[in-house]
Amino acid sequence: MTDHAITRFAVIGYGLFGKHHARAIQSSSSTELVAIAVPSAESQAAARQAHPDVTVVADYRQLLGRDDIDVVNVVLPNLLHFQVASEAIEAGHHVLLEKPMAVSVADCDRLIQLAHNHQRVLAVGHELRLSSLWGQVKQLIDAGTIGTPQYVLVELSRFPYRPGSNGWRYDQQQVGSWILEEPIHFFDLARWYLADCGEATSIYARANSRDPQRPQLHDNFSSIVNFPGEAYAVISQSLAAFGHHQVGKVVGSQGAIWAEWGAADARSSEARFSLQYGLADNVTNVPLDAMTGELVELKLEIEAMAVAVQQATPPPATGEDGRWSTLLCLAAGESIRRSEAVGLDDFLENL
Repeated sequence: MTDHAITRFAVIGYGLFGKHHARAIQSSSSTELVAIAVPSAESQAAARQAHPDVTVVADYRQLLGRDDIDVVNVVLPNLLHFQVASEAIEAGHHVLLEKPMAVSVADCDRLIQLAHNHQRVLAVGHELRLSSLWGQVKQLIDAGTIGTPQYVLVELSRFPYRPGSNGWRYDQQQVGSWILEEPIHFFDLARWYLADCGEATSIYARANSRDPQRPQLHDNFSSIVNFPGEAYAVISQSLAAFGHHQVGKVVGSQGAIWAEWGAADARSSEARFSLQYGLADNVTNVPLDAMTGELVELKLEIEAMAVAVQQATPPPATGEDGRWSTLLCLAAGESIRRSEAVGLDDFLENL
């Protein structure tokens, strides 16, 4: 808990999404952007121009000893998440970490233990939990609208990934895999929606690539995740399409929920979205007055982190949640390599 009303943030990383994080922090009345760390001179200049009252440095370690920073917000290539987050926690800061929280389960476990030892808030950027659309799906489930949830489908069709700063997203060593990019959010949603069923037990996945030069970076990916009691989820993505179109369906013993979101880009302010539930001819359309989209949820995520720090309460997605979504992604990758289903207990034992 902080002893002041405003939660002070430092952003580590100032690429395309790092810029959005910085703007979201500055746009909230409960947060203050204190510092930005980014190595390239060009990005430093851009940060100083956009945020003239904010300290901008090349090396994030210059910020870790400061006592006017409550939260270190890590927005870096996946490979760097563990190193920077662990150093920030050890220096006494709370951490808001973009997904994936790490590229190995062991590093996820280390971060969780570090946060526990230092009594710091560790939050992972699964911002769809804060969406007026995808969050309302969870509320309908919890209200018993469709009875006992039995099946979840989350499917995304979109344009190919942008390369990221210095092309890191197309470098397997830095990105880990593309399953760790957007499908990780959908694994988190499925686990969240099926929370009453218990934790996932096994996964089977298939994938392929349009480019023979990068066969391990999959343009098309599909998986089936099994949960206790015969519940299961299907997570699917194609990067060989156009626009950004996401569909979510949850089917229960008494009906189904359908949610849809579509726009030219995930950050578009002109999205089309809808939510309905029902069984047979008895269908209810749910009004959604609040806008939903990646940048809307990002601001809500920043504000939720401020609340978690100020009130010493759990964030919307904890380190444990981030560990599970990472585990499912890594197990999916192993299933693709082995061309067979992978039990999660066996996968963990053999890590």
